[in-house]
Amino acid sequence: MLIFRALLTLVPRLISVSWPFHPKRTPFFYGWVIWVFSALGFLLSVPGQTMGMAVFTDYFIEVFSLSRTELSMAYLFGTIGSAFFLTRAGRWFDIYGGRIMVPLAAFFLGLMVLYFSFADKFISWIDGPSWITLAVVVVGFFGVRFFGQGVLTSCSRNLLLPWFVKRRGLVSGLRNVFVSFGFSIAPLGIAGLIAFFGWRETLWGMALIVGLIFSVLALIFIRDNPASCDLAPDGETYNPSEEISSGQISLRLKDARRSLVFWVYSLSLAMHALFGTALTFHVVAIFSEAGLSKEVAFSYFIPVAIFSTLSNLLASWLADSSSLKPFLILMLGSFILGSFGFIFLNAAWGYWALALGFGVGGGLWGVISNLAFIRFFGPSHVGEVSGFSTSISVFASALGPFVFSAAADIFGSYGAAAQTCLLLLLVLLVAAVVIPQKELS
Repeated sequence: MLIFRALLTLVPRLISVSWPFHPKRTPFFYGWVIWVFSALGFLLSVPGQTMGMAVFTDYFIEVFSLSRTELSMAYLFGTIGSAFFLTRAGRWFDIYGGRIMVPLAAFFLGLMVLYFSFADKFISWIDGPSWITLAVVVVGFFGVRFFGQGVLTSCSRNLLLPWFVKRRGLVSGLRNVFVSFGFSIAPLGIAGLIAFFGWRETLWGMALIVGLIFSVLALIFIRDNPASCDLAPDGETYNPSEEISSGQISLRLKDARRSLVFWVYSLSLAMHALFGTALTFHVVAIFSEAGLSKEVAFSYFIPVAIFSTLSNLLASWLADSSSLKPFLILMLGSFILGSFGFIFLNAAWGYWALALGFGVGGGLWGVISNLAFIRFFGPSHVGEVSGFSTSISVFASALGPFVFSAAADIFGSYGAAAQTCLLLLLVLLVAAVVIPQKELS
């Protein structure tokens, strides 16, 4: 963390908006370049996402000699630890911008993926007690979750927001189409690479792509906002005086935390993180409990991707001319449907209820997570506000695998944890309907 903070201070002094070229010279609106890197930042956060790590779960259990519950506990501690720093990372985004934060997050994510590839060798060399093994794995999970799911994902999301205003929902939705598709095929793709090259070699390749190639390209091409490049959002004609006079009201994190709206949105997003992460992390075991094969478990992500992509694209288009409240209610309703599908996965309809519920809900989750905090609390402190919300989601995602694993150990089934999630989703649905929601923009 100290090295990361030192680089945050040093790098901005060495580069300018015109290095190595000025965005005004491009023959098209430069916001589309930012769109590409925003999408790539999401996609290349896969090593720090649950669906990226879940494919390595059985290999980690074997090489680290841990039980599934012990690995889930290491994931829990590492992810919870990372959550405590995400609000600060959001504040760094507000201060230093995406051009600094995205490349640094990608570089350190690559380093932590590389660390995981050698962690078993390090443990063998130390030859210490079992708690040493657990500590080494916790450090690995802390690194990939903080720099991947936390910093790189949040910064890639916020990076796009200043470049599009009138078409913000639609443009974010187009990005999410590619991201959803990429996330859905990631488990199958990574599993194929592991089968062909091996788990360690696959980690090396992922570290090279995100940690070196992407971080260098991001530093070259990313710019923080259109005003710094003498450009206007949405590709319109730039007018400096208009930029100054059109400042929006923005609330700081301390004000946002006093709002019931902040909490109902943050907790709703966090419920998806908890439930969805647990499902993804234990997907093979959950489907096996329902009498379904490993192949069926991994192929489940395909229909989810289709439902997620369609719902995200439609909702993103509608969101530019609509409030977010209907989308929040529909998202929670979709997750409730998915919960019933989970609980009755052994039934013929359970699979499709699960896929439809979490697919549509996940697509709406993408729209809401992109737009909620800049709409309700303004643009000036969106990094800090969304960073705190992300820390809640990351904390929830840490609890998910452990809670579901513990439920399976205690009650003999993952269904007990799913029933608890269903109850919490119903409470949030009532709150979403009842609480007034006034948007600033």
